Amino acid sequence: MKSEFYDTLNRQVLALFEGETDLVAAMANLSALLNENLEQINWVGFYIQRDEQLVLGPFQGKVACVRIPLGRGVCGTAAANDETQLVDDVHQFAGHIACDSASNSEIVVPVHKDGKVIAVLDIDSPILSRFDKEDKNGLEMVVSSFEKSLFG
Repeated sequence: MKSEFYDTLNRQVLALFEGETDLVAAMANLSALLNENLEQINWVGFYIQRDEQLVLGPFQGKVACVRIPLGRGVCGTAAANDETQLVDDVHQFAGHIACDSASNSEIVVPVHKDGKVIAVLDIDSPILSRFDKEDKNGLEMVVSSFEKSLFG
């Protein structure tokens, strides 16, 4: 069951980041942890908010877009609206930015510090409709634990 999978993953996140304070190091390890444990994905990583854009952070996968304006594409929309984006078919998403033509579905979860979006976790899959509400809930829980571990 996915809920059990995400419960286990969440416990790993809490243990891995206990006492950690370096955001970039933690993002690198979370990207690696998710890449090792999630099936049917082809990219996982972070975009960090800087001014009115997102800048590529630690990731696992092919070379990626370096800068994304806030409000553009799936990542920019998630950051601007402070809302997880669950996209069954990225080719149907208005303004989608194609960094990897092999990606067909995507989920993007905002990361917060002091109640403000500071980054997004972006996960792509070559499979259409790869992510569902259980993935959304599980990944939001993982990101929440990540935030609490790093920022209190």
